[in-house]
Amino acid sequence: MKQRLLNVLIALDQLLLCLLCLGNSYPDETASSAAWRMELKGKRTGKLFRPLIDWLFTWIEKEHCKASFFAELQRNQAPPEAR
Repeated sequence: MKQRLLNVLIALDQLLLCLLCLGNSYPDETASSAAWRMELKGKRTGKLFRPLIDWLFTWIEKEHCKASFFAELQRNQAPPEAR
């Protein structure tokens, strides 16, 4: 049940990113990962949202956006057969 709730929250996160059109987002990308990526590229959106998202998720992990970005690169969200 806990994993299912997490999956729903991630899906909502991805939908929100798509609807808000914050920069050039990609399918299956979370707002956290996109914020890190955009900040790396020097985009204002990333510089604004990355610190805010990291602050909101300090209870989960330090540097949440960076961790999310690298989890996306490693395809941690994909089924084992697709990694």
